[in-house]
Amino acid sequence: MISAGATVLVVEDDDEVRGVLVRELGSRGYRVQEAADGRGALQRWEASRPDVVLLDLGLPDMDGLEVIRRLREWTAVPVIVLSARGQERDKVSALDAGADDYVSKPFSAGELLARIRVALRHTAGASHEGSEAAFKVGDLQVDLLRRHVSMRGADVRLTPIEYKLLATLVKHAGKVVTHQQLLRDVWGPSHEDQSHYVRVYMAHLRHKLETEPARPRYLLTEPGVGYRLAVD
Repeated sequence: MISAGATVLVVEDDDEVRGVLVRELGSRGYRVQEAADGRGALQRWEASRPDVVLLDLGLPDMDGLEVIRRLREWTAVPVIVLSARGQERDKVSALDAGADDYVSKPFSAGELLARIRVALRHTAGASHEGSEAAFKVGDLQVDLLRRHVSMRGADVRLTPIEYKLLATLVKHAGKVVTHQQLLRDVWGPSHEDQSHYVRVYMAHLRHKLETEPARPRYLLTEPGVGYRLAVD
């Protein structure tokens, strides 16, 4: 398995929460490093070079966003934010700073473990060119090399913009992609304030790919933040 033996750095100032995470991850076969503040996190990263970082934003010595920014100066290691901050702008700020994903407290162990597996799959895929060219979840299949989309074996005809939007989500499958990132990648930097574009074209995609567009199975909304393509 991809997760076997992977090292996870847990950055959390609450001793009880950190202890629970360390025990849970250790019981699942992960090697675990821990830090209680931002400076300790940066030192631990430099010493152990973990495969994934779980990062609380509310640290005592520096904001978690600053930790993300400093990590991104040196490494592309996946960073999953663990945040009790419920406001959407905090989630967007973390993703814009370079975080790969976020999990809002309280969260289940199953959800967190699933996000870690997604992060590790992306890391493994990045080291093997073409490994993510073919994507399949449920009845949806996307072949990025052939630019071919099918649902239950039948071809799905998409407009160029619809395909580019879906392809962007496929490349980040399982991870939340912000409205701004989608606008930048699909329409270009000059359209980053045109968030209605994403809503309109996402509705088009759902009508073509979802059995019940109002209750999507594949194209999931992260309220106020962006969208996520399901992987499980």
